[in-house]
Amino acid sequence: GATSLAFDSWDDRSATGPAVTNAIAAGQANQVMRAMVSVTPPDITFPLSPTTGQANRVRATVWRSSARGNPLPTFIARYFGMATASVGAVATAEASPANAMTCVKPFTIPDKWTENQTAPWDPTDGFSRYDKKGNVIPNADVYVPAFNESGQANAGYTGYNNEANRGVRLVLRSGQGTQIQSSFYFSLAMIGDTGGDDYRWNIGNCNHSIYHWGDALTQEPGDKEGPTIQGVLELIARDPNAYWDDSINGIRASNYGNGQQSPRVFPIPLYDPDYYDNGQAHGRVASLKTANWIGFFAEYISGSEIHGRIIPIGGIRDKTWNGPGAPGFPLVIRLVE
Repeated sequence: GATSLAFDSWDDRSATGPAVTNAIAAGQANQVMRAMVSVTPPDITFPLSPTTGQANRVRATVWRSSARGNPLPTFIARYFGMATASVGAVATAEASPANAMTCVKPFTIPDKWTENQTAPWDPTDGFSRYDKKGNVIPNADVYVPAFNESGQANAGYTGYNNEANRGVRLVLRSGQGTQIQSSFYFSLAMIGDTGGDDYRWNIGNCNHSIYHWGDALTQEPGDKEGPTIQGVLELIARDPNAYWDDSINGIRASNYGNGQQSPRVFPIPLYDPDYYDNGQAHGRVASLKTANWIGFFAEYISGSEIHGRIIPIGGIRDKTWNGPGAPGFPLVIRLVE
């Protein structure tokens, strides 16, 4: 239920919506003493988080009771005239912001900003804030990161939101020089991996290195446009019939159910455009650090362009790292009750 809430439809909490129907299916899959439990739409509720006040929880109550026609048979109590008993069980899952990501692809694009040069922002815009001396230019673009210097979430975060930006079309192109454009990607050397063979492998497979907000990203030298296109074509070939349907703002005809687990859906790391631009102005080259992640559904390749859509994607919660998640980040599902 929480998975559907996070990735299918955040707002649809109706009796026939994906959050309720999937919560019911999950509850019915868990038998009690080899018998199916009873769980109906009224048994699915959406309590608020006691810590954040957000409506990001799904609670399912399942029953084996006389009222539902499936009471639990007793063993000892039957000798005292009680042949059956009624019992219920409750489980609550929460969809909360992830604080880390794995299986990212080895290329990065800038996080979203407030466009002031050619407002409003669109996926073809470039980020312009500093001149060559590091001074802020007139009518400069503004990027507000997910966290402030104290580690608290910024309410004015300007970056991508995996749910609010669902379905936004992105066309990814190999970065030209040091320009910061929404659609230009820089190739990355993953942790412990360098070179063309590793780069190509990391596109077609899952590199289990874990990245956190603020982690440095290392640019992979050389022209990687060809290996990038080849790797994404491999992913598309593994689920060739899947396509984006604007009527549902989601994937259809996937070999992987609703498409969420399709190899064509993957996380892309986003870098901080302000940090990069400021670094260039002060003589630093390729200053890349992790700002967020988006889910990306690869639709098709046209020449050297990768066409796709933003789609919500799951992250992870790294208990060994103290940093929190932030609104707009990918979500992680965890059992809280």
